[in-house]
Amino acid sequence: MKIVVLDGHTLNPGDNPWAPVEACGDLTVYDRTRSSQIVERASEAEIVLTNKVVMDQAVISRLPNLRFIAVLATGYNVVDVGFAHQQGIPVSNVPVYSTDSVAQHVMASILSFIHKPAEHHAAIQQGLWQTANDFSFWLYPLTELKGKTIGIIGLGRIGRATATLATAFGMRVVAHSRRQSEPLSSPGFEWLSVDDIFANSDYVSLHCPQTPETEGLVNAKLISKMKPQAVLINTARGGLINEHDLADALNAGRIGGALLDVVSTEPIVDSNPLLRARNCVLTPHIAWSTIESRRRLMQTAADNVAAFISGAPINLVN
Repeated sequence: MKIVVLDGHTLNPGDNPWAPVEACGDLTVYDRTRSSQIVERASEAEIVLTNKVVMDQAVISRLPNLRFIAVLATGYNVVDVGFAHQQGIPVSNVPVYSTDSVAQHVMASILSFIHKPAEHHAAIQQGLWQTANDFSFWLYPLTELKGKTIGIIGLGRIGRATATLATAFGMRVVAHSRRQSEPLSSPGFEWLSVDDIFANSDYVSLHCPQTPETEGLVNAKLISKMKPQAVLINTARGGLINEHDLADALNAGRIGGALLDVVSTEPIVDSNPLLRARNCVLTPHIAWSTIESRRRLMQTAADNVAAFISGAPINLVN
């Protein structure tokens, strides 16, 4: 069976072999594919794997051999799943692979923000310690996490994993979720409204999906409820935040900071106001990308392909 990967570079930049997928059929991998190249490259493919390359109705209708689409991610908004279903083309995703990596990134970002090891290292390289009058100095006030409150918006797998790590640091966890299923056993845990989480948390971490209801969720009104030193963390989707409102709040010193792994348009564009906002730390959508996470993603994608070929597809989203 002919299999084409349209944009495989982020999954395997050279350290995560395609062998599990290659075992399923005749595999061709493209690192990147422009929209104008999709039909040409996938014209003979029966199975297409995509991460961020859009498979809309116009594309799918021009691929007569296409039988199955496997998304190399959890989010599958890049595929017109409704039209694919009408054409009898199942679509799968990879629902669980980056939970621990993303939760780890949240805590790493917080710890780096409050201890600033990179900034202190740079100061030493510039000679500040060598010429100091004392054995110790610090450039910024340093704080502990114990006793602080972290508010989690979206208590799914990643939100819960983040809560577990935060609890280990002695933080109090409060959360809001569409389905208030099993509460956490963390001391002091509460279900709160979104407004109350933003008003009472020292750190707010976003872990909810981007939907029409949550797009632009974090706006000037909600940010105005935050404590002056509170920090916003986003490892979910950039569209959850009104970026101009957040940049205005940061530049005015109304909140303590923002730690963002995702933005509304990726790669980030030069006009994004967060590029020059005060106390805003940006990372290039890397929370998911540990080697362990990418290996799990590769194997599950291969399992999805193999299951389809065997006639019993799994992880279907349509």
